Formats: sequence, C-alpha cells, structure tokens
Amino acid sequence: MPRPRSGARRTPALVTLSSDLGAAYAAQMKAVLARTLPPGHVIDLTHELPAHRIGEAAFLLRAMARAFPAGTVHVAVVDPGVGGRRAPIVIRCRDGSRLVGPDNGVLAPLAEALGDARAWRIEPVVDSGPRVGSTFDGRDLFAPTAARLALGAPPGAIGRPHRFHHLRLPQPERRPGGARGEIVHIDRFGNLITNVPSDWIPVGSTHLSVRWAGRRARALPWASTYERLPRHALGAVPSSFGLVEIARREGRASSVGPSRVGMPIQLGWARAVSSRPASVRA
Repeated sequence: MPRPRSGARRTPALVTLSSDLGAAYAAQMKAVLARTLPPGHVIDLTHELPAHRIGEAAFLLRAMARAFPAGTVHVAVVDPGVGGRRAPIVIRCRDGSRLVGPDNGVLAPLAEALGDARAWRIEPVVDSGPRVGSTFDGRDLFAPTAARLALGAPPGAIGRPHRFHHLRLPQPERRPGGARGEIVHIDRFGNLITNVPSDWIPVGSTHLSVRWAGRRARALPWASTYERLPRHALGAVPSSFGLVEIARREGRASSVGPSRVGMPIQLGWARAVSSRPASVRA
C-alpha cells in the first residue's frame, strides 16, 4: 500500500456551530465554511440558544459539545458585546478540541470540562476581504478562523496568547435532607432544569419537597420517567442532563408561577411536607 505523500492535506476536523442567531444569520456563517471545507464537516448544534443569555448558553454548550470526537472545532456565538472590547478567541483543550467565539464566558465551562485549556486572541487576517459592518463576527471572524483550524492551522498561527474569561456556573448547595439550587434552563417543553444532580436523591425516594417561585413547599412525585406521572400532573424526574427536572406531564411546568432561569429552588427529601396525593396539579 503506498504511503501518503508528505505534506498531503489531512482530513479536515469537524466543525460545530451553536448560536442565538437564528437560521438566516447562521446560513451566512455556513456559507463561509462551505467555501473552504468539504461537505459533511459542519454540524449545526443549535441556533436557538437563549438570546444574550451567556450563562444559560454556556451551560447548554457544555452539555451539547463535550461528547464530540477529540479535535473537533466548536464555534459558539452568543455575543451581546460584538464589535466591542471583548476579545475574539480560540481555546485549545487537552484532547485537541478547539473552541472559537467571544471571550465573554460562553466558552469557558466547556473548556474547563475538556481540560488543559489555553487561549489565543484571534488576529484578523489582512487579506480576508472587506468586512460588511462590525456587528457580525460570527461570519466575518469566527467562521473563517474555524475553517483555518479545521484544515490544520495551529492556534498560535491565529493570534497571540490570551488569558480567557472564566465563567463559574451556579453551584448547588447540598444540605441535610435536601439541597438548594436554581433553575439553569427552561426547555422548549416548559420543563425546569435545575442544577441539582439527580444522583443526590436517595435511592427509594418517592416524593420530593419542592419550593420555587415564592410558593409554599409542595410534595411532588419523584418518577423515573414522564410516563410514570399522572397526566397533566407536576412531578420531578432525573433529566437527560443528569440533573433534577421539574416537569408537568403533557404540559408546561414553567406555567406554574413566574418561573425563570436563575430563580432559586429548594428541594427536600427527608420528609414529606404535604399530605396531598401523588397527582399534584397546578
């Protein structure tokens, strides 16, 4: 079998795209990548991240991207400070993955999860053509940078070393017989994703005491699946994030009170606080 010629181009890395831009703006980023990369190397994770909400976007990006193959290039654009003082950066991690986006914290939790993160500030390429305005770094800076990285350019060729902004996501507090946390994401079904690990719930628990949105604590059934909840009833389940989720079967838990991301939530499992039956309805 003949050996590959020295200097032959290797297979480009995968590039993922995550943003709060919506489909029309994301299409312009993909057009830039399509001019350089062969078909099948760009994967859309989502372009419906919560607009301008850096912390929630960082939580979702970490959950979506951390299981991709080593060496993947991840582009994330949630950038309320576009064109301003925040730096455009690339971060290289232990497994060779590269993260591209604004230095506003959106990349940091994923970088820390992948480990050994080092950053460089992206320097615009002089011959990359004229920019149309200064409000779309996703198309004009991050997408071209991702293409260069996917084709093998080292981060050191992209810019100069940079100390990136660290973002610490909210941490739950474990207490005797319970936990205090907060809502970190509300999904499209209206489920409330907390930051309390589901494996904190003692084995054999059937109910949780739950208090949020300024309401009195109530006993909710702790179920392994949505199907085990009575129809339209509120309950708690272990989410696919590995975190406790407040759900309403075939309904929206977020409609119960003024639920929002960042809202404190208290869980208890030492004793029930209500004699209400398992079918707890809003």
